[in-house]
Parts: sequence; structure tokens; C-alpha cells
Amino acid sequence: MTPLLNQFSKYPTVGNWNSQISEAVNNGFSHKALLLFRQMKQAGSSPDNLTFPFVAKACAKILDLKLSQSIHAHVFKSPFWSDIFVGTAVINMYVKCNELDFAHKVFEKMPKRDVTLWNAMLLGFAQLGSVDSFLVLFREMRLLGFVPDFVTIIGLTQSVVELKNVNLVKGVHAFGTRVGMLNDVSLVNTLISCYSKCGDLVSAEGMFDGIYSESRTIVSWNSLIAGHALVGNYYKTLPLYRFMSNDGHKPDMSTFLSLLSSCVQPEGLSHGKLIHSHVIQFGCDYDVAVTNTLLTMYSKCGDIDSAWHLFQSMTYKTCISWTAMISSYAVKGCLDKAYSLFLDMERAGEKPDVVTLLSLLSGCSQTGSLELGKWLEDYACFNGLRGNVMIKLKKYFIPPSKTVVSWTTMISGLALNGESKIVELDLKPNRITFLAILQACIHAGFLDKGMECFDLMTRVYNLNPGLEHYSCMVDLLGRKGKFKEALEFIKSMPYDPDAAIWGALINGYKIHQNVEIGEHVAYHLCRLEPQAAVSYVEMANMYASAGKWDGVSKVRALMKCNKVKKCSWAKPYPS
Repeated sequence: MTPLLNQFSKYPTVGNWNSQISEAVNNGFSHKALLLFRQMKQAGSSPDNLTFPFVAKACAKILDLKLSQSIHAHVFKSPFWSDIFVGTAVINMYVKCNELDFAHKVFEKMPKRDVTLWNAMLLGFAQLGSVDSFLVLFREMRLLGFVPDFVTIIGLTQSVVELKNVNLVKGVHAFGTRVGMLNDVSLVNTLISCYSKCGDLVSAEGMFDGIYSESRTIVSWNSLIAGHALVGNYYKTLPLYRFMSNDGHKPDMSTFLSLLSSCVQPEGLSHGKLIHSHVIQFGCDYDVAVTNTLLTMYSKCGDIDSAWHLFQSMTYKTCISWTAMISSYAVKGCLDKAYSLFLDMERAGEKPDVVTLLSLLSGCSQTGSLELGKWLEDYACFNGLRGNVMIKLKKYFIPPSKTVVSWTTMISGLALNGESKIVELDLKPNRITFLAILQACIHAGFLDKGMECFDLMTRVYNLNPGLEHYSCMVDLLGRKGKFKEALEFIKSMPYDPDAAIWGALINGYKIHQNVEIGEHVAYHLCRLEPQAAVSYVEMANMYASAGKWDGVSKVRALMKCNKVKKCSWAKPYPS
């Protein structure tokens, strides 16, 4: 017997196999679970209706469609293909692999259905954005006499909020009231968030006020605070925060991110400083997303000294951190300092992006530095930012009477205001334009707005996104810790993902210290570019940060085996 089987008796039962497979899956060892399943089959044991759900869950975790289809074939040949428990697991497996068509075929062939099976299919449609399919299936569920439960209503709210239609949200609200489910505070929290995202803060506050004080959770408070933060109501978020504290709730990262984002305006500086002191008090100043938001807040409020002190104290700086600081000095006309920081950013190994260059260009326009402006254009070409990116942006995006400062402001405004702003300005954006907008969304941390702009690009302007646009979306998802969604997004691309796509996830695993996703990214980078030293270095750094020194040793041995050499290159910036 292999080592995996040594822990069994001489003749393991199906129960023994199930116990070991479930333990492997629940502990995150999906590949081990699948290996056990294969050995189970080889040993002549027949899987039962408990085995298949565990194996399907393992496939779902590694997002392997071919393997999932293989497991489905085993299920189909077994007596348990019509088992509701097994069918639900197979549907969930296909949903995780971003394959709604396969999931729906399984659903349609099930001779018997219960609410759990309906929920699996409904949530699949909701999570993957198939709103129309969700609503059709939900109606069918009701017509056939199935009573929705809490999970169904959650899926329904997820679907209608994607449409940004407050009337649909009110419909869900009314339905939840009618079936008596609004006693569940988590559902009420979801509705508060839905109303907020649709801009109906009056209804959001009404839902919040309807929760008994002792039943309110931190999510309840965060949902309402986030709603007011979306429209910059710092004069509302601060009182809510005080009430929340008086109610005995301790703020978390989400609380502070919303509070700080509401203060990103000159008149909100004093409130922002107060929140900063609370960030330190509650030990949240180590979080890079919070510190970047603080840095942006100080920069946007014009307090460069505070921004600089915070920047210097940061142990880990992202591209967003550097760009926020560069932008602060550039807007104030301190081009020498902005350019010096740009060089420091390069030396620190952080790659500038389009927004970084836009920030420097705004400084060039104020100081009349044509030489640096020309060099920035060359730099954009040299570093693969789709050639003459600044000239193209100006040519296709900005009316002749606009200055570079107003151009940069307009790009930022588009990132904030989406379709309506583009239409209002009667602009005809091209692919380069949307690349800059997506970069701006990355800097601001606006995942929802980034998704809207990506959809706008294809749906309204009939522009086909390139790999660089997909890379931005993967970067956005990764920075928000949505690794499952990022991997699903990569799988849905019409292109084969290249090293740039996988590399876009690096920032995400650095921020969230997700070793599993780091290993996944490093594997693909090394596969695509086996001689590129940077992939191995990133992998070694990841293992070192996690304290996995045996992993560091293995990476070094792999580099030696593949004869990978570190290299350096001269950066062509002006002296």
C-alpha cells in the first residue's frame, strides 16, 4: 500500500475512505483527496453518495474543469447520479469552475429537486452575474411551489443589486417581508448594502433603524457607513461611527476604509486626522489598504507634510502608495520632488503604471518641463504601456482647450462616475482611454467601478479588451482579496493568459499573504517564463515571508537546476 493508505486497516471500508477524503478536503489538501479517490477506485471500493460530494468539493477548490468533468462521468455511471445531495455538489463544482451551462444541464436532468438544489443553481447564476437567468429560474421555482429560504433571498439580493435598480431591491424587500424572513439580521444587512449601492440612503437608513439595537452587528453599521461614504457624506459617517462605538461595537478594517474614503476632500481633513488616530488606537495601521487610503486622504486634502510622514513610516509600499505621494508633489508643482520619488520607486522595484505617469505629467504642465514630458512618453513606450500612451490619451480623450491637469482630473472623474460622465462630455474613448481609467480604478480601489468601466467598454463602445485590460481587472480583484473571482475571470478570457496576466495577481498575494494563490501564480509564471529570474525571486520571497524556509531552499535548487541567472538592466531616465 502507498503511504496514503497505511493509516487504514488491511481492508478499508467505504467509510474509511470517506473519512480520509473529507479530512483532506477540509484541511485544504484537494490534490491529496483526489489521489485518495483514485486509489479507492483502484482498490475496488465503490464510492457512495457521501464520497462524490467530497470529491466534487476538492475539484471546485482547484478550479480544474477537465478533472471536474471526469468526476461527473464517474457520478453519471454510478447509482447516485440522481441523488439530490450528489447533484447539488456537482452543480456547485461546475459553478466554481465558471461553467454555468454544465451546471444547468445537471440541474435540468435531476428527477427530484429540493430547495438546496434550487439554491445551488440560483446562487450560481447570481454569483456569476447571470441576472436574467436567475430571475427566470426564481420565477420557475415559485410556480412549482417551492418556498424560498434564507439562502434563496440572499442570492436574489445579489442579483438585483447588480442591476442598480432600486425598485427591484424594494421588490425583494417586500418579498422578504411577506415570507417572514426579515427577522434575520444578516438579510437585513444585505438589504441595507443593496439600498446604499443603489443610492437610496433613505431606505438604507430605514432598514437600519428597524433593527433592534441589541441585534445590530458590525456589518449593519459598516453597511450604512459605506453607503454614506460612497457619496462623500463625511458629516454623516463620523456621527454613525460615534454611535457605533457607543453601541459597543469595535471598528474593523472595513469601517476605517469607508470612514477615510468619505474624508477625501479638503473640508474632511480634520475628521480624517481623527480617524487616523483611531486607526492607530485599534491597531489597524499595519494594513496596507488602510495606510494607502490614509495616504490618499492626506494627499487629496492637500496636507503633504502628513502624507510624507505617513509614507516614510510605511514598511510596505505598493504602486498605489508611491503614486499617491508622487501625485501630491506633482499637483503642488514640486516636480523635482515628484521625479525624485519616481526614481526611488523604480529603485525599490515597484513598477510605475499609467496613473503614475499621468501624475508626473500634471507636474510637467505646471512647470513647463517639456524635456521630462518627452522622456515620460519614451518611458511609456519602453515599458510596454502601449506605445505613445500619453499622446494618444490626449488626442482621443481631451478637447483641445483642456490642460493636462484637467485631463488628469477628467480621467479620475471617469473612474468615479462611469458611463454618465463620458456621455456628458461627448467623448469618444478608445482602448487606451479605458486602460487609463482601469488604472485609476486600481489606484482608488474601486472594484465595482472597474467592473462597470470594463462592461462599458464592450457593451456601449464595442471595444474588444486586450490582455492589458484583462490584466487590470485581475489586478483589481487580487488587491481586494477576491482570488477565486480572479481565477474565474482568467479562465473566462478569450485569450490564453500570459505572464503579465498571472503577474497581475502578485500584488494581491503580497497584500493578503495568501501563500496558496502565490504558489499558483508562481507555478504559471515559471511555466511560461522558465528562464525569468523574477518569477523565482517572487516565489522565494513569498515562502520567506511565510516562514517556509524549506520552500525557499527548493526554489533556489530549482533555479540552479534550470540555470536561471539574476540580471539587471539600465533604466533610461534622464540624469
